[in-house]
Amino acid sequence: MINASEFVKLLLENDISYFTGVPDSQLKPFCDYITNTFGVGKEHIIAPNEGNAVALAAGYHLATGKIGLVYMQNSGLGNAVNPITSLIDTKVYAIPTVFLIGWRGEPGVHDEPQHRKQGEITLDLLKILDIEYYVITKDTKIEDIEKVFKDKFDDALKQGRSVAFVAKKGVFEKEQPYVHPVSFTLSREDAIKIILDNIGEDVVVSTTGKTSREIYEYRDAKFQDHSRDFLTVGSMGHASMIALGIAQNKPRHRVWCLDGDGSILMHTGTMALIGSSKPNNFIHVLLNNSVHESVGGMPTVADNIDFGAIAAACGYRHQYKTHTPEGIVEIIEEIKEKDGPIFIEINVANGSRADLGRPKTTPQQNKESFMAFLKHDS
Repeated sequence: MINASEFVKLLLENDISYFTGVPDSQLKPFCDYITNTFGVGKEHIIAPNEGNAVALAAGYHLATGKIGLVYMQNSGLGNAVNPITSLIDTKVYAIPTVFLIGWRGEPGVHDEPQHRKQGEITLDLLKILDIEYYVITKDTKIEDIEKVFKDKFDDALKQGRSVAFVAKKGVFEKEQPYVHPVSFTLSREDAIKIILDNIGEDVVVSTTGKTSREIYEYRDAKFQDHSRDFLTVGSMGHASMIALGIAQNKPRHRVWCLDGDGSILMHTGTMALIGSSKPNNFIHVLLNNSVHESVGGMPTVADNIDFGAIAAACGYRHQYKTHTPEGIVEIIEEIKEKDGPIFIEINVANGSRADLGRPKTTPQQNKESFMAFLKHDS
């Protein structure tokens, strides 16, 4: 196993002292270490999405002549392909970048359905992108990484090419966890329960991560079926667009999108489309804990953002904000006769149950039961 502090020390020795990316659970010890060491600011920036992180590293290189490190889960390669191929590639600006990529869905290693395809193609994709890579395993020593830098990566970087470390599961030793201060006490799970208890037969589209898992478990606990819920298990940042597509084509249904702050920040432009489309059956709920809680608790910038003002500027007809159970119930009651799009921000605490389970049904089964509900109740 690799010690994150030793890994960062090696990076610094190679004049790599700028870090940006989107947190990943497999890279949590690394993310904990750099956040505790450098904070979040000039030397370390948690980007809204992985493509933004590549562009930030490019800007850093243009300003300083130095090389930045971009960290991400391998699912984020999809967001990063465009700036990798059309900005930093040797056929364009030849901006060298070091990537640290958490390998979810590695072939032969059990993982969730949304990671399997990306896991299968990760190394092939890096080859296609002409990114020199080295896979870090539990047996890798810091001396091995040092040798890779000297023997392979140095020359590639000098040529303006990019390189990548691909980290298998469990390669980094645990570090002191970074804990982002959050002053709110209402849990996300309790907020979800209150919403589900008060919206009747309305349709729910939930964002990826623990939000969807908490919805699934609560339906089970209440002996309810899951046919009204579309649980987005991947595609972070796109739940609201899925919900908009449903709302526009099923106008008799009220559609609730349960979103997260990291998800909204990843693709904030979706709010402009929702507001300008004016779907009167659309309710957009932001469960805001100001962290990427599903992948380790690294902070977002959400505690500095007035999302209600953004929603108003984008054209949402009504905006609400609360942090209490009573407030959620009052808002739901108030909007029953109001047209959407409606935006509701609920400030919640960071954290979740240690025994939180995962859906027992497959994504395809979720899709089929959800579509059957919409077809039957048209």
